[in-house]
Amino acid sequence: MGIKSFIGRRAKPQKGSSEKIKVSDYMTRNLTTFKPDQSVLEVIEILLKKRISGGPVVNDKNELVGIISEGDCMKQLSDCRYHNHPMEDVKVELHMIKNVDTIDGEMNVLDAASKFLESKHRRFPIIENGKLVGQISQRDVLRAAMELKGQSW
Repeated sequence: MGIKSFIGRRAKPQKGSSEKIKVSDYMTRNLTTFKPDQSVLEVIEILLKKRISGGPVVNDKNELVGIISEGDCMKQLSDCRYHNHPMEDVKVELHMIKNVDTIDGEMNVLDAASKFLESKHRRFPIIENGKLVGQISQRDVLRAAMELKGQSW
């Protein structure tokens, strides 16, 4: 009789195994957020002060309306310099990315790594019931991977 399968019986997933590690376990909940009516200069100051590369833009109801990043701010700096316009009155809502990709907090964190690679994004907001509840970054996924080292992927 021949071999039927090269794969033996699989053990049940252990507690803390990679199959049960969700994005919500590693996402940042205490976020620095921005408002659409904030100035881009204020955003730049906050990004530098907090050593972050961007953040979600929310309205008064904590609903996600966009994302602004260092790159968006640099584009605006370059445009203002080129056209010799002052930066003080430049608002976030005109320069944020409005079509924002989000991921589900229940997604496996290693599947989220694949999403990062496919999209080239540095962060994904997490929405529950229409409200921003957190954000996962590439660094959060790396932290999860280090906690999983030694386990099979």
